[in-house]
Amino acid sequence: MAGNIIEVDHLKHEYGDFRAVDDICFYVEKGEIFSFLGPNGAGKSTVINILTTLLPLQEGSVKIAGYDLKTQPEQVRRSIGIVFQDETLDRDLTVWETLEFHGRLYSMPKEKRRERIKEMIKLVELEDKKDVRTRNLSGGMKRRLEIARGLMTRPGVLFLDEPTIGLDTQTRIRMWEYIQKVNETGTTIFLTTHYMDEADQVSDWIDIIDRGKIIASGEPEGLKSALGRDMIYLETGDDESALRFLQTLPVVNDVKRLDKGLLITISRDGTHCLPLIMARLKDQGIEITGVNLKKPTLDDVFVHFTGREIRESGADKFRKMVARR
Repeated sequence: MAGNIIEVDHLKHEYGDFRAVDDICFYVEKGEIFSFLGPNGAGKSTVINILTTLLPLQEGSVKIAGYDLKTQPEQVRRSIGIVFQDETLDRDLTVWETLEFHGRLYSMPKEKRRERIKEMIKLVELEDKKDVRTRNLSGGMKRRLEIARGLMTRPGVLFLDEPTIGLDTQTRIRMWEYIQKVNETGTTIFLTTHYMDEADQVSDWIDIIDRGKIIASGEPEGLKSALGRDMIYLETGDDESALRFLQTLPVVNDVKRLDKGLLITISRDGTHCLPLIMARLKDQGIEITGVNLKKPTLDDVFVHFTGREIRESGADKFRKMVARR
């Protein structure tokens, strides 16, 4: 067994009378890609800020790379790398100078620092941009540089907070090639993202947090298969009556009310069940105005456990970020 590189036990955090993190426990295995997902206000950012020493530890215990967060915060800081959601580069420094400055902050010896800078610039394929000021880099290049900076000290854990938000699809795919390459060298990745397809494709393990509590944990395939064989998104003329009736059908695992329509999980092949469900609803005098049959996705898992889509929770934050830029 690889062992745990992060151990969080009975973590609690309060802002005044509001408990943002409510007695959670979770573990991250060394060398894995771990996704920590949750809507805005769920407590996700508070947990990450505590783990990266940006917020004080109020109650509970945390160990990262064998170091106790409460008594050894400096050692923890030297064991982690961070790529923040918002850009934090000095626009007047070149690519080389950005990494040079970071290495100096961590008191890396000159020769080791120079060797590491060359290695990192090659890893993120910015050799031909090493003397370019960061203000003149594209969005994708800036993210690659931030990843390189986060890896300068060979951290045991690299925290990535929305590493691909705002990037086009092609650049997102390329970015993940770099991140997976980093993971293959042994660095543990601690990821947050609003892109469920990313979390689904790259994660070894996923924890979902909502209202300060861990509400679901598992491998992506396990989380999806736990919902049922197929899923139906249904819109009707009377969702409340439809929900009550559907709950009586043996083939239906679960029915949830969404902002618009119903989410139904079923235990059998949907192509055979859907006509029956529609006929039974029609017999009840309930009009069907929209229907969609599909296999469970991680988006569905998130909706099932939180009652809303993660992109809904992140939309306002993304719009503010775009407006600021």
